[in-house]
Amino acid sequence: MFDLRPVLHVFALCLVAEGLFMLLPALVDSGRDESEATVFLGAAAIAAFVGGALALTTRQHRMPLSLRQTFLLTPLCWYGLPVFGALPFMFGETDLSFTDAYFETVSGFTTTGSTVIVGLDRLGSGLLLWRGLLQAQGGIGFIVIALAVLPVLRVGGMQIMRTESSDRSEKVLPRASQIAAVTTATYVALAVVAGIAFWAAGMTPLEATLHAFSSISTGGFSTSDLSLGKF
Repeated sequence: MFDLRPVLHVFALCLVAEGLFMLLPALVDSGRDESEATVFLGAAAIAAFVGGALALTTRQHRMPLSLRQTFLLTPLCWYGLPVFGALPFMFGETDLSFTDAYFETVSGFTTTGSTVIVGLDRLGSGLLLWRGLLQAQGGIGFIVIALAVLPVLRVGGMQIMRTESSDRSEKVLPRASQIAAVTTATYVALAVVAGIAFWAAGMTPLEATLHAFSSISTGGFSTSDLSLGKF
């Protein structure tokens, strides 16, 4: 009989990680005396609570995922995590409906780059950073992040990576977690180089960081309605 609990356990851990990511915009907003910090703290608390509770109730079922479970985990992450990622857009200054907030979040996670938000030049730093972080997470892929940081996925990890990509070439490294770690390190290094280049070209540190995320992930989100035309 198909057991959903190991899949939910991994999803729960990814949800907790998403809540931790929300603390970064909260930190930026608190440092700039902007009111959105409480919104991100609340959203992070909701994501962490739901994810933590689900992880605790399924902790007895941590085990290598079967192929069927793996194919369920991937869409569960892509469709489920944006529900919580949309919370800052719903309760923040953008005040979007759930439909618009979910669209914006999925657009970021999938690095599509479409947006329903007008007035990006006046948007708070926290929400701008969150849009950038959505792209950064989506650009490298939830499953790659999970393989790199969640030891529970080290066994059978190549199955999970194959649900994220059609590539069937030979493995560069013997373990999926090693491949994920190297991929993550390369991704972060390129983002740092891009951020330094944008900053040297005249952008503020926040603008440079967000456009680095946007460039490396090929997402296209910007800090201005004019996109790079502003610069």
